[in-house]
Amino acid sequence: MSDAQHIAILDDDPEIRSLLEQNLRSASFEVSTASNGRDLKTILEHQTIDLIVLDLMLPGEDGLTICRELRADSNIPIIMLTAMTHEADRIIGLEMGADDYLTKPFSPRELVARIKATLRRQGMVTTQSEDRRRTAIFEGWKLDVVRRELRDPDDVLVDLTSGEFDLLAALIERPNRLMTRDLLLDITKGRQADVFDRSIDITISRLRQKIEEDPKNPQFIKTVRGKGYIFSAEIS
Repeated sequence: MSDAQHIAILDDDPEIRSLLEQNLRSASFEVSTASNGRDLKTILEHQTIDLIVLDLMLPGEDGLTICRELRADSNIPIIMLTAMTHEADRIIGLEMGADDYLTKPFSPRELVARIKATLRRQGMVTTQSEDRRRTAIFEGWKLDVVRRELRDPDDVLVDLTSGEFDLLAALIERPNRLMTRDLLLDITKGRQADVFDRSIDITISRLRQKIEEDPKNPQFIKTVRGKGYIFSAEIS
């Protein structure tokens, strides 16, 4: 059995599928390809997939719908491909649960780099220092950085995407400190923000819906207007 990480590609363009498959195999990934949502579901039923590369514009069932359905019962990382240049389209993809996106045309090498970065974050454990916390507790909530789990004060598992988990972990590691959007993006995605990148704001909004009693009046993740965010809680 191969130890290579398994990537699923969903794109209706056979030339793009072939190009991406060649590049990913050259980077030592195992690859399965699909041209529609039905074929992707078949792959997921029979294979263990580590990450999905998903085209936004598909005939029939579109990429956004597929992304939403995947997120309903899976935390598999998703990188969305889009030919759309409008910010709103990218925002919708992130809101549906995509972990990252690339705008076509793009370099296959950049996609490989994004995939590797996303998988590193997904598999991250407490290796940066021996004394780094395995579990962070705040107001009864428990974040386990090894199992990559968040449990509420009633010990109920909270469903987080990999991007949501990474952002929450980054905030919790630096409580009561201002974290700029650029810094958070660099920590969680390994790249600097551009002026139009709103992925951090979108993920913060999703996190607030899941951990704040009143998302419109957050007690944990507070906004510092024009600067960034502060995680306001005592961590034990």
